[in-house]
Amino acid sequence: LKLKAKKDLKPLLAVAKKSRKYHWLKDFDSIALQQACINLDKAFQHFFDPKLPSRYPKFKRKHGRQSSYHCMSVDCGDDWIKVPKLKQPIKARIHRKVEGKLKSITLSRTVTGKYYASLLHEDGQEAPAPIQSLNAVQVLGLDMGLTHIAIDSNGTKKPNPRFLKKASANLRRKQKALSRCKKGSKGRAKARLKLAKAHQRLANARADFQHKLSRHVIDENQAVIVETLKVKNMLKNRKLSKHIADASWSGLLQKLEYKAKEQGKHLVKIDQWFASSKTCSCCGHKLEYLSLNVRDWQCPSCSTQRDRDINAALNIKAQGILKLKAAGLSVSANGGKRQSGHVPVAA
Repeated sequence: LKLKAKKDLKPLLAVAKKSRKYHWLKDFDSIALQQACINLDKAFQHFFDPKLPSRYPKFKRKHGRQSSYHCMSVDCGDDWIKVPKLKQPIKARIHRKVEGKLKSITLSRTVTGKYYASLLHEDGQEAPAPIQSLNAVQVLGLDMGLTHIAIDSNGTKKPNPRFLKKASANLRRKQKALSRCKKGSKGRAKARLKLAKAHQRLANARADFQHKLSRHVIDENQAVIVETLKVKNMLKNRKLSKHIADASWSGLLQKLEYKAKEQGKHLVKIDQWFASSKTCSCCGHKLEYLSLNVRDWQCPSCSTQRDRDINAALNIKAQGILKLKAAGLSVSANGGKRQSGHVPVAA
């Protein structure tokens, strides 16, 4: 049996609204119900796609982990939002001014009971064109780690805040309090809310750190070179999986990517199998084996003392510059500008 969202599922909504069992559907906006059908269709498409690791779609409860509501006929002011089926506007804190035509809104509720509104509007502005002429000084190689969350090719190391380790005692205490409560009781609901708020504070602290770090990196450089990380495979290491999940490298890379795109800058991902750590960034000599606990090593070819992480960042930068040039971009020491002065000429 094959059902299509627009052709088969949406007409069933009109029938369901007239029934005694589902008459409550009339209380909701028709666009929101149609969007739910589209989401169901996408969920089944992902499930049947062999390339995607998607599971069979499940029914979502009204008070689930996160519920959302999508509608199009909306209006917005300085401190209010108007959605269909509600006579009075909803008071809201508008963080950014909405410019241009308002297209749609998605209301979502978190596990802590807070409501957020995501506004989609058309401002009429075009995305900035990608930078074509790059200055090699403003091309940054970035290596990810656990002791230091980010090590760049300039030799700067950003320490890992380890938010989960700092909050583990508090989370463990609240989790034990929740386990002692009887299921279905008011005390359990209060304990669950306290635990959810603790996890939310942890997630907010991590996101705030990543936003500030990614903003600084993108503002100071024209291109950022990173490795393609397979975090899912790394999490199979039982000894390091907890620390890898806490580092949230993929979240940092995601923020770097969209912020670079907003400014017309470049985020280049190189092959994950590139031997950045055990290749000398001075002479190019490659070691046969380099243990993970070795943080400094001396090149047997040029006798240069190498810091493992900084050496990897330098190699990542060099590999990224090659990839930028292969894509037709200009990368020079002065950003393609002509320098004044006498140029020596060979006799």
